[in-house]
Amino acid sequence: MAQATLTLTMPEQIWIQQVSTAHPESTFRVLAAVPSSESGFALVRIAGPDVAEVLDDMNEHPQITELTLAQWSDNEATVHFETTVPLLQFSSRESGMPIELPVEIQDGEATIEVTGSRERLAELAEQFEHFGLQYRIEHVRERLHESQLLSERQLEIVVAAVDEGYYDTPRCCSLTELADHLDIAKSTCSETLHRAEEAIIKRFVEDVPSVPDEEAGLEEQLASD
Repeated sequence: MAQATLTLTMPEQIWIQQVSTAHPESTFRVLAAVPSSESGFALVRIAGPDVAEVLDDMNEHPQITELTLAQWSDNEATVHFETTVPLLQFSSRESGMPIELPVEIQDGEATIEVTGSRERLAELAEQFEHFGLQYRIEHVRERLHESQLLSERQLEIVVAAVDEGYYDTPRCCSLTELADHLDIAKSTCSETLHRAEEAIIKRFVEDVPSVPDEEAGLEEQLASD
């Protein structure tokens, strides 16, 4: 399973790009969304200094066919609406790749996270291009379950080491004491811990976001990882 973080730039002809860039200090937080065959429905929380003006712009936009106010305060509102151009929802539907919620949009850009097979991620990238959504890759990495990272024995020893205070500062348990607690040889304990620590540290380094190649598309990034 691959996990990706992407920043999308909405097409200029789309209402969310027009409204959000007209009110760049406002944020649009998509809490729930579902597409129909020709439109999309969403629950969005809007926050910023000019919420009333944002709602007026949304209500007057021809691509917003229904707008219902669910909650209101001076600097925040939650609305349910229907739009004829839910490009994110259509891209997700056509690729079979769910977009994790919430999604935050500000000043014409949306940051999204997706997790799935590399084939589905590549298909999502194709759908973005089909619908005119420009994107840049913030981060792509392989997502493994903890059970795939360490063997059962390595996990058992690491958990025991944590419980006994081997990794505390100052250390509350020596390697010899940990080996005695586990009833194994000190050398076996040391080697097993070292292999487990190697896997954990390498995974941690892999998870640290790196600067992506902005010239490479998502398909190329997936192929190179």
